Formats: sequence, C-alpha cells, structure tokens
Amino acid sequence: MGGVAVDSGSSGVKAPDGGWGWAVLFGCFVITGFSYAFPKAVSVFFKELIKDFDVGYSDTAWISSILLAMLYGTGPLCSILVNRFGCRPVMMMGGVFASLGMVLASFATTIYHIYLTTGVITGLGLALNFQPSLIMLNRYFSEKRPLANGLAAAGSPVALCCLSPLGQVLSYKYGWRGGFLILGGMLLNCCACGALMRPLVDPKKKEDDMEKAVEEKKPTPKARLLDFSVFKDRGFLIYTIAAAIMVLGLFVPPVFVVSYAKSMGNEDTKSALLLTILGFIDIFARPTCGIVAGLKWVRPRCVYLFGFAMIFNGTTDLVGSFSEDYSGLVAFCIFFGISYGMVGALQFEVLMAIVGTEKFSSAIGLVLLVEAIAVLVGPPSAGRLLDHTHKYQYVFMLAGCEVVLSALVLCICNFLFIKRRESEVPAKQQDALTNAEMEALNKALQEEHEQGGNHKDKDVDKSYSRQDGVAPEQKEGEKDHQEAAVAKSVAVEPESAV
Repeated sequence: MGGVAVDSGSSGVKAPDGGWGWAVLFGCFVITGFSYAFPKAVSVFFKELIKDFDVGYSDTAWISSILLAMLYGTGPLCSILVNRFGCRPVMMMGGVFASLGMVLASFATTIYHIYLTTGVITGLGLALNFQPSLIMLNRYFSEKRPLANGLAAAGSPVALCCLSPLGQVLSYKYGWRGGFLILGGMLLNCCACGALMRPLVDPKKKEDDMEKAVEEKKPTPKARLLDFSVFKDRGFLIYTIAAAIMVLGLFVPPVFVVSYAKSMGNEDTKSALLLTILGFIDIFARPTCGIVAGLKWVRPRCVYLFGFAMIFNGTTDLVGSFSEDYSGLVAFCIFFGISYGMVGALQFEVLMAIVGTEKFSSAIGLVLLVEAIAVLVGPPSAGRLLDHTHKYQYVFMLAGCEVVLSALVLCICNFLFIKRRESEVPAKQQDALTNAEMEALNKALQEEHEQGGNHKDKDVDKSYSRQDGVAPEQKEGEKDHQEAAVAKSVAVEPESAV
C-alpha cells in the first residue's frame, strides 16, 4: 500500500508532466476551490436562514451536508459518465447544473427548497466537475504528481479565503437571496475550466489523425464503465474504511467555527475572519506537503505521512475544543489549517498511488460513494449534539476522536496486513523449498546431463575445436558454467512459484 504506481494511463500515452498539463492543473485548482469551499462558504448565510425559515442549527447544517454528500455520493455515476463520454463534456454539463442550483435557490420559500437546489442540484454539478478534473490531473502528471496534487488542492483554501468574506458582504448588501444568485453566476466558470480538459493524445501522431485517435480510444458500450476489481486490493479496502471514518469529523470544525465565535459574542465580520485565517494557512500547507510527499524517501511511504496528518488534525480538534476566547479560536484555525492542508494534499495522492492511473477513475468514484454516507451523517449529527448540549466543546471533541480513529485504522491495518504480508513471503518461500528438495533437483539435473551428454562430449568438443577454433578445455569450462547456471535456475524456480 505504501508503494507508488506509476503508469502511462488508460490512453497508453505517457504523462507529459508539464506542457498543457499546467492548464489542466489550473482548471483543477479552480474546480477544487469551488467544490470544497462552497459547503463552508454557504455556512456564512446560516444565521439569516435560521431567522427566515425558523429552523435550528441541525437543519441548516443539512445544506452543507447534502452538498458534500452529492459531491461524494455521485462518484460511481461520475465514473460511468467519464468512462463513456470523456472528462470535458461531463465537466461542462456539471458547470451548468452547479450554477442552475444556486440561481433556483435564490427563489426558495422553505428550507427544503434549498436542500433540493443548493444541496442536490449544485452538489451534483460540483461532483461532475470535481472528479473528472482529478482524473485528468492524474493522466497529465506522473513524476510531479504529488506536487500537482498539492497545488490543485490549494484551490480549496484560496477559494475559501475569497468566498467567505465575499459571502458576508453579499449577505449584508443583497441578503442571502441576492448572494445565492451572484454565487450561481460565479459557478459558470466551471464550464470554462471544463473546456481546458483536453484529451491526452500521443504527440507523435499526425494532426490529421488526432480526432480519429480520440474516437478510437473512447470505450465502446461493451466496455467496463465501472471496475469493481479494485475491491480485491487490500490497500484499497483499508484506505476506503479509514477515509469513511475520517470524513465523519473532518468537515465539522470548518462548518461550526464561525458560529462558535459568534456564540462568544464576537461580531459577524470578525467571526467570518476565522475561515479566512484557516484558508490562508491552508494555502501554503498544501503545496508544501505536496513537495514533501514527492521526495524519493517519502513518496513510497506517503500512506504513513497521511496517517500523521490525520492524527495532527484530530488532535487539533481535541485541543481546540477547550478554546474560551477569540484568540484561542485563532490559534485553533492556524493549526487546523496546517493539518487540514496536509490531509487535503495527500488524500487523493495516496489513492492514486494505491490503484494507479488505469483504475483511478473507477476507484475514486467508489471511494467517494462510501464516504458519502459518512459525510451525510457527520455535520447534522454534530448539529443535533449542539442543539441538545448547547456546547461547541463536545462537537469539536467528537470530530477529533473520529479523525484520530481513522488514522489509527489506516496505519495499523497497513502495517499488519500489508507490510507484514510482504515481509512474510520470502520466509514462506524459503521454508517451502528445503535443502533436500534442492539436492534432488540438482541430482536429477546432473543425471540428465550425464546420460545424454557423456557419449558425445568428446566428439562435440572436437567438432567445436575444428569449426570454431576454440579449445576443448575452454568449451568444458563454459559448459560447466552453463550447467551451474541451469541448476541454479531450476533450484530457484519452485521458490518463486510458492
């Protein structure tokens, strides 16, 4: 599981690690920003929604939860569409859905309308952009993939730094309805990012054959549109289980930290600044972690670096739950930004390293589907806990315990079921092939050569000396060397087959 899969992708074209890949990286940067920052930025409007619709914290938390659930739960659907139609058309259609959902939400009359429009429609649109952008990034980068993942993941904090204050300003000037309408217009930029996702084609082909080559590489209706064979990989199963536990608490603190600050009596603008601080730290944490993960010594062990990042994040939640003033929340956001950035930069890099480019489009869809259940339960459960206890401390403690548990599952299971399994293979091979078996094989080989070759050795040596001018003694030495090599290969052959 700690190994790195480097391949040329399903198209058979080697990843260029640059060129147009930088344009693809930019598009993935923007898409990642919208996908992850939107559920957090919408939380800025929660206070107004609670007043207008007379609902509680748990009810408004369902908006962010449904957004994330659609982003994750539609993973298999996105995989099928990408494998059938390609990344570019799927992303452009997703941009239309993302914008349409926010525009329709501005006319909502009940909280359930917002669930349907902002949660379902916009969430589906973001999902149709997010997953294909990661697939294209994985196809365009191989050696520089950890850095590319870190830079693309930095789009989330950059967008959060911009969207959170922007949402607060829009809420003051135009209300939540006007804010949703303007944000819907901004989401049309996803269509432009989708247009950047040019299919990867072999540069050696002639320009006249490029369109024909792209059509030939499209899967036929009989092709497998969703590959379930990834579940046979132990590393993939361990990663999926750990990630599902992680997302139960990973997104809870960013959703509730603004309300936490407001409950302490801080101004709305000052409270929203916490998300900006978190996002600013996150901007630098993700590319830095991507650079570290790309080091030769670290990259084969990136799964353990990912586990450390999750422990760091969960511990930050536990310590931050005891914050009693605004300065304590600022310190929490700084450390949470670092740990959250590390998790964001590594989560898909680890998955790419496990399954490789060939199966990544199916693997990410299946992982996101499993995580969707946890995402759908996490924030609303935290909101319900808050409604009963009226203490944010318990909410943050619960989130921290869930993230730490996921790290323990990942690291311990990886060590026990992956590393030990690999280390036991040579031992089993050595035990299976005893010294008696080796002697029997060598003896049988010698008898075979003696019976078939003793009567002809002299004649053969003489003929070799006459035809090739090589001394018989030299030929005998070469023959002995060849026999030793053959005996060695025969003796080792059963060992590799065990």
